[in-house]
Amino acid sequence: MKTLLLSLAAAASLTVPALAQDVLVINNGRVVTNTDRGIIQSGTVVIRDGAIVSVGEPIEFEAEDVRVIDAQGGWITPGLFHPHTELGLIEVGAEGSTRDDAASESHFTAAIDVADGFNPAGTHIDEARSEGITRFAVFPSTGSAIIAGRGGLASSTGEPGSLFATRRFMLIDLSDSGASTAGGSRSASWAFLRAAIEDARFYPGRFMAHHEGDAIDRYDAAALAPVVRGEIPLVMMMDRASDIARALDFNAAYPTIRIIIAGAAEAHLMAEELAEADIPVIYDPMRNLPDSFDTLASTNEGASILHDAGVRTAYTTVGSDLYFNPRLLTQHAGIAVAHGAEWSEAFRAITLTPAQIFGVGDQYGALAPGYAGDVVVWNGDPLEVMSAPTSVIIGGEIQSLETRQTRLRDRYAEVVREGGAAYRH
Repeated sequence: MKTLLLSLAAAASLTVPALAQDVLVINNGRVVTNTDRGIIQSGTVVIRDGAIVSVGEPIEFEAEDVRVIDAQGGWITPGLFHPHTELGLIEVGAEGSTRDDAASESHFTAAIDVADGFNPAGTHIDEARSEGITRFAVFPSTGSAIIAGRGGLASSTGEPGSLFATRRFMLIDLSDSGASTAGGSRSASWAFLRAAIEDARFYPGRFMAHHEGDAIDRYDAAALAPVVRGEIPLVMMMDRASDIARALDFNAAYPTIRIIIAGAAEAHLMAEELAEADIPVIYDPMRNLPDSFDTLASTNEGASILHDAGVRTAYTTVGSDLYFNPRLLTQHAGIAVAHGAEWSEAFRAITLTPAQIFGVGDQYGALAPGYAGDVVVWNGDPLEVMSAPTSVIIGGEIQSLETRQTRLRDRYAEVVREGGAAYRH
């Protein structure tokens, strides 16, 4: 039947999981579009069959089933996109049997793939979702060599198949820890990288007579070849400005390789050069203390400097944690705003910009027709530490905000009458 959305303004709000619906309407809220339309002070987002079909004013449409979420004057935004996590790879950091982020005793390097160890049911994914994160990048950690392997992109639904894009980037550690892994110096790290790149450049010809290359074997060279061809980016973990300068030189020597700098505590010192080379940065605005000799110039003003220079900047939570504290992403963005970044730039740095960096910016990170129905309703400014999501929608489906913590809270908040038996439930 034909329905006019204006007549739905008074419909009851839905905040519980629902079955797949034909149309979902989110209305009566301040809509952050992340497009040229900016912020719509009071608007409506319409999702049909998992994709956004309208943003702004209500429209006429035909639908069998219409569900409505009343934002009650709160904020309606794209779902958050965390560009740098270990979600789904680590359950308890101190328990090795629950870790699939690194293989310290394996001789494989580039061939390692997070898809083989990713657990969509990891409890920390629920925590991230309850704080508004709907999509995230899954990073491996380095093991026996500085090349850690290939990462992927996932949604936070917690369902099988939520790792929706695999082998989307390659990670290499060129920081002080990478220098230690490579043999004790940065010179060894760069020598290994250049040799591995040459092995991949000449794959498979170099391996016709034997299995081993100069740095990596046939299997790893095949996995690294898409990086050399520019098909997937190479994420370089580094903090020191001099390392970033070396990365810029590497970029000039291998122009087909697409580089992303992650960590980047001193990236603000190289902001103009990074902008000119169009190299994106994954940066934590909360890292303002020199916790190593690589981060002596770290500052809370770094994010605003990068934005002002025109560097494509996405925010991470590496200073807090990458496997159980990705949920703090909005707090880190708020710190950037408190130290000079524009609100709109900071919010894009946790939504649209990371999606663009990983090649899915035409699907996620904005509220516009054709984008995936990833929407979060907040009870206040998302970058204010006391604000929280009231509804999270992924692909047009309303998600549960329940987590292990809320279940424990509810379980032990129950009052048992005095003298009752402990074994009675």
